[in-house]
Amino acid sequence: MEPKRPRRLSSHAMAFVLAGGRGSRLKELTDRRAKPAVYFGGKTRIVDFALSNALNSGIRKMAIATQYKAHSLIRHIQRGWNFFRAERNEYLDILPASQRVDEMNWYKGTADAVRQNIDIIDSYHVEYIIILAGDHIYKMDYEVMLEHHVASGADVTVGCLTVPVGEASAFGVMDVDAQGHITSFLEKPENPPHIPGDPDHALASMGIYVFDWKFLRELLLQDASDTNSSHDFGHDLIPCIVKNGKAVAHRFSDSCVRSGLEEEAYWRDVGTIEAYWQANIDLTDFVPKLDIYDHTWPIWTYSEIVPPAKFIHDEEGRRGAAISSLIAGDTVISGSVVKNSLVSTGGRLHSFSSVHYSVLLPHVQVHRNARLRNCVVDSGIDIPAGLVVGEDPEEDAKWFRVTEGGITLITRDMIAARQAVLG
Repeated sequence: MEPKRPRRLSSHAMAFVLAGGRGSRLKELTDRRAKPAVYFGGKTRIVDFALSNALNSGIRKMAIATQYKAHSLIRHIQRGWNFFRAERNEYLDILPASQRVDEMNWYKGTADAVRQNIDIIDSYHVEYIIILAGDHIYKMDYEVMLEHHVASGADVTVGCLTVPVGEASAFGVMDVDAQGHITSFLEKPENPPHIPGDPDHALASMGIYVFDWKFLRELLLQDASDTNSSHDFGHDLIPCIVKNGKAVAHRFSDSCVRSGLEEEAYWRDVGTIEAYWQANIDLTDFVPKLDIYDHTWPIWTYSEIVPPAKFIHDEEGRRGAAISSLIAGDTVISGSVVKNSLVSTGGRLHSFSSVHYSVLLPHVQVHRNARLRNCVVDSGIDIPAGLVVGEDPEEDAKWFRVTEGGITLITRDMIAARQAVLG
C-alpha cells in the first residue's frame, strides 16, 4: 500500500491581502499611489513581499482588496502577477471597493473589506484564510503558521513580533500566558504588557491573522450587524475572540525565512519616509539584513523588458561608477558617482553628478553637477543641473519635505514649484 502523503495546509488556504490604505505617513509619496504600490528595492513594489510569501508558501488562491488610488497597484498586479491559471485551480482576484454589497458603503474597515467579498471567498472552497497587510517588508513561510494554527485548535492565530517595550505603543500588543494563548489584545496601548519572563520586550501584532474560514465567515456577519463596531480586525474582531474564544500568538521568528546570511528575523513597517528610506538603504549593506538574492525564496514582481544598466566615461572626475549600490536595468550612469544608493529602472545620471545614500524611483534624471545625499526621489523627476540637496537642511526645507532625521523627499510638484520661483 502506497504511504499516505502528508496534507499541505497551504493548498487548502487562501491569502487575503488588505491593500487599500493610503499610507498618509509617507506624505507626498502616496499622493498618486496607494502605499502597497510604492516602489521598493530598485525594481519591486511593497505589496510584492506579501504576495511572494504566499506564493512561495504554496498558496495558489489569493485576493487583493484595494480602495485608495488603486490604479497603479491594479496595473502592477495585472502585469506582474498574471501567471495564475484557473485550470490549475489557481486564482488571484483584485477586489476594488465597488459598492457591490449596497450602494452606500465602500470598505468601512479591514474586516468589512473581507465581509463584502464573502461570496467570492466562498467560491474558492477553502478551509483556511490568511489575512495579510500589503505594506510590510519581510520573508515568511505561512505554511508554518498554518500548521501552528491547526495544531493549537485556535479560533485565530496572530502573527507577532518581539519588540522593545518602549516601541510597542505603536502596535497592537498582546498579553500572553506561558502557553502562548493571548489573554488580552490592546491597540496601541500607553503602557504595553511585557512578555512573561522578559520585562524588556512585548509581543506586537504583525497584522497577520489565520482563521478557519467557516469561523471567520460567521464572525464577520455578526460584526456587520454591530452598530458599535468599527469593523476592524485589530480594534474589534481580535479583541472579541480573545474575550470569548481562543486566540494564539505565533512568533515571527518561528516562520521567518532566512538564507543563512540574515542574522535576525527581518520585518519592517515602511510607513514613514525615514523607515522607507532606511529599509531601502539596508539592502546596500555588505551583508544586508534582508537577503533579496535568495533564489530559494524569490520576491516575484513585474519584470520589465529593458536593456542592462550601463556605466560610461572613465576619466578623472568624470567616471561612471556605483559602489555598494543597487542599480536597476535601463539605467545609464554617465560620468556620475553613486554610493550606498538605489537607482530604479530607467535612471539617467549625467556627468559630474553624485548620488549618496539616496533612493531614486523609476525614470529619474539627475543632470550635470547635481548632488543628492539622504534623499528619496519620486518617479519621473528631472533633478535640475547644479541642484544640491542634503547638505543644507534649511535651504532644502524651503522647497522639499525634510524629516526630523534629515531625509529629504523630492516630488514632481516640489520641483515644479521651485522652478516656478527660481525660473
